[in-house]
Amino acid sequence: MKKPDALQGSLDLLVLKILERRPRTHGYGIMTAVKDASDDLLRIEEGSLYPALYRMEEAGWIRAEWIKNDTGRRARVYELTAAGRKQLGLEESRWHAATAAINQVLRTV
Repeated sequence: MKKPDALQGSLDLLVLKILERRPRTHGYGIMTAVKDASDDLLRIEEGSLYPALYRMEEAGWIRAEWIKNDTGRRARVYELTAAGRKQLGLEESRWHAATAAINQVLRTV
């Protein structure tokens, strides 16, 4: 069975939350964190992640910086900005409201 991508509409929330807890993480690290934290149930593909990172950077939610890693290779790392922390709060509120509504429907139908 093919493993699903991250739940539709949750990509920003997942990325912002990871960067809150793990500042200065590179794209592969974000993809791995989602995969590992979800016990391999959720995956973010590169084709979804990198456009989202660029969009979030343009929106001012994250900032990116090129660094050299331990092997001397360049890596682009990301971290939250103040605007990103605010957006994370909004995304978390939306997520909780949506899941509460879904749970309500599941309990009552």
